[in-house]
Amino acid sequence: MSTPQTILDDVRKRMDGAIVNLKNSLSGLRAGRVSPTLLEPIKVEAYGSVMPLAQVATVNAPEAQLLLVQVWDKELAKIVEKAIRESDLGLNPIAEGQVIRIPIPPLSEERRKELCKNAAKYGEQTKVSVRNVRGDGMDGVKKMEKDKLISEDAMHGYRDDIQKLTDDHIKKVDEMVKAKTDDIMKV
Repeated sequence: MSTPQTILDDVRKRMDGAIVNLKNSLSGLRAGRVSPTLLEPIKVEAYGSVMPLAQVATVNAPEAQLLLVQVWDKELAKIVEKAIRESDLGLNPIAEGQVIRIPIPPLSEERRKELCKNAAKYGEQTKVSVRNVRGDGMDGVKKMEKDKLISEDAMHGYRDDIQKLTDDHIKKVDEMVKAKTDDIMKV
């Protein structure tokens, strides 16, 4: 049987998970220097299943505007190249055997604005997730009060705690998106 504290702990854990997902999504948006995390969202169809690029290759950034992908299995090189080309990252990979070179063009003003919109979109998706978790927590506490497991005053106290958690996480999302937007727009 759950208690109000386990509901609060679950809400906190799920909201923290949403923040971690946002951090991962934002790391895929590049700013000045290119980062290997840019390719993290890319999935590759290999060995009969779909897996992250990191499970079939090593990605590094030897220069500010270049990524190198070292594919471990030469049979997968063409598949990895195709997955990178077809991603929505707008990259043009060049295959050289098991090594795929990805020159990264400097960001135009238009592309910077587009990346900022993507950052804002990721932020909104995270806020929706946080609010959904809040709704689940509120419902759980309300049900406990309805089942006479806690008093009405206790229910209101727990609901206030859940709302405070929600506000804190929404603020964190806004700060992360603003920091990323500032980083993207910095020339």
